[in-house]
Amino acid sequence: MIVMTTLVERIQEALDAKKMSWSKAAVSIGLSPQAPAKWKKGQIGKETLDNLAKLLEVDVGWLLSGQSEGKQISTKETSNVSSIGRNLITIPLLDYVQAGLFHEVGYDGLNPISSTWTTYEGHKPECVFALRVEGMSMSPEFMPGDEIVVDGSLEAKPGSFVIAQEVKHGVASTTFKKYRVIGVNEFGIDIVELVPLNPDFPVLNSTQIDISIIGVVVAHNRPLKY
Repeated sequence: MIVMTTLVERIQEALDAKKMSWSKAAVSIGLSPQAPAKWKKGQIGKETLDNLAKLLEVDVGWLLSGQSEGKQISTKETSNVSSIGRNLITIPLLDYVQAGLFHEVGYDGLNPISSTWTTYEGHKPECVFALRVEGMSMSPEFMPGDEIVVDGSLEAKPGSFVIAQEVKHGVASTTFKKYRVIGVNEFGIDIVELVPLNPDFPVLNSTQIDISIIGVVVAHNRPLKY
């Protein structure tokens, strides 16, 4: 997952190298001078990005991922990276309260706290959103500030990381945990536990509280130190 400003900064770097303005680049690929205003907001399609890469003489993979040292991705045998070949998709970044309201309705127009990018392509794009991890219950694999991508259309399986809503004493809250099936009740319904990766936090059990799954975590983005 790539933050939008990083993609924009790489385009700006390539423009600077060509001594070219945003508007001139847009006109050069057959678009209006006003088109870059949308690009800077993340509204840029694959064809436009491909055309920009050709115009600026850079590899589209470099624009998307920044994974090459130069403007072209190396094809030498010593290279240990390659373009993933998937498009970036803009998705809403929600908080945990908004995620709780998301259940079974898809994104319903609540104002997201922000937006972010993912290469994940679900069958129902309207059901894909991102959350920012809070607290230490899923550390050390997931740390505060990490972004996770959630698909609300997927069914949880044993071992899945899930976003769930728990209702205890009439109060609903949203949580991020690992999904574990431990048995079946007399009605044939799975008895599940929501398990933290950090053993210092409690396990939640569906026999003790009402649990409903909002979505399955499908991608994880963590900033790297540099």
